[in-house]
Amino acid sequence: MQNVDVSARVWSHLLVLKGGANGTPDVAWTEGEAQALALYGPLAAPVDDVMIVAQIGQSLDGRIATESGDAQDISGPEGLAHLHRLRALADAVVVGVKTALHDDPQLTVRFADGDSPARVVIDPKGRLCNSARLLQDTSTRRIVVQSCETDRPAGVETLILPRTDWICAHEMIMALRELGFRRILIEGGGVTIAQFLEAGLLHRLHVAVAPLLIGSGPQSLTTNPVATLAEALRPETRFYNLGSDVLFDCALNPHIAGEKERVFNV
Repeated sequence: MQNVDVSARVWSHLLVLKGGANGTPDVAWTEGEAQALALYGPLAAPVDDVMIVAQIGQSLDGRIATESGDAQDISGPEGLAHLHRLRALADAVVVGVKTALHDDPQLTVRFADGDSPARVVIDPKGRLCNSARLLQDTSTRRIVVQSCETDRPAGVETLILPRTDWICAHEMIMALRELGFRRILIEGGGVTIAQFLEAGLLHRLHVAVAPLLIGSGPQSLTTNPVATLAEALRPETRFYNLGSDVLFDCALNPHIAGEKERVFNV
């Protein structure tokens, strides 16, 4: 299987698409470049309303970390570059507070050309320390979704949304849309992605599988059980060879404006 080739001319075209242009140059793309355009083109194309993409990296046996929580090297170098390309094509990147507390991520674009997206952390109870790197870096917008009043550093925006035990995932997406975000990347962790998936909010799910076996540790995605395989979600899926990882690109059918009974739990 041909490796995805995100050449300089492919990536330049994708960034132009993100900027609002239409069409594809009439050039002779290589097979690898054509694969890259098929993978990233739908994510860079103009968005009429809102598009939500989730990305998760896992091992062959479906783990996203060891039992001790070590997840730093799950994805290979090309898998990591893929994640940074997704960030560069997004307007906002979202993580749950558990991921923010455990990993202290930067959520910036470092392994691809392009601007870093706004950083959004879902923190209903205000547990995230203000010294977290995603709040301290002032190079882009920083947003905390919470259900309580918590002092935040200057320039950090807060979205106060109601909850009982949870925050409604639909209401959160509506609030982010009101702030002007159209391309939203849900980056982690697995529980966060599963909640958006079960709420029917994802347009695409990217699962990057790295060739290693961990044996135990947190599972990739855990959703409500089904009684039979006939009830299982079977998205239209294409797979791509990134080099160090194999990517499964799953197309889903979201109902962004649908019922709001689904909730987000962190």
